[in-house]
Amino acid sequence: MIGCVEIKYRSKGKIGGIKMRYERYEDTYVLRVDRGEEVVEKIKEMCEKENIELAEITGLGAANSIEVGLFNTKTKEYKTKVLEGMFEITSLVGNVTNKDGEVYSHLHINISDETNIVKGGHLVKCRISATSEIFVRKINGKVGRKFNEEIGLNLLDY
Repeated sequence: MIGCVEIKYRSKGKIGGIKMRYERYEDTYVLRVDRGEEVVEKIKEMCEKENIELAEITGLGAANSIEVGLFNTKTKEYKTKVLEGMFEITSLVGNVTNKDGEVYSHLHINISDETNIVKGGHLVKCRISATSEIFVRKINGKVGRKFNEEIGLNLLDY
């Protein structure tokens, strides 16, 4: 027992001999991404290793380099911006699906700077400055992605 929750299944993982660590508690993986590691890359590596094809993601932490994007619905292009400095990850949300046989993560992030100004957008990259705590809840099933010409995005495909 951990706290008041009985653990029915537990698996530990360490990816590529680097720092990220995770454990599985029933349908949820608890990841710790450490200083210097990139969040999107580590989520993908863990999902590939654990054969996760559908999941929801939540997280928080501290970062020093974040690339966020905004999709322009008229030009059908992402405009990205790299933010450097000290940031708290106040919210990381998203999902994992599958596109062309590959793990496909769709993540959004809100970050707060040292003056408590919050910024956010579609997460492209996020380099951790201290640690990040991410929960990945695996959902039984598989949902794909298919590019939609009219919208200009990879939409959910059932």
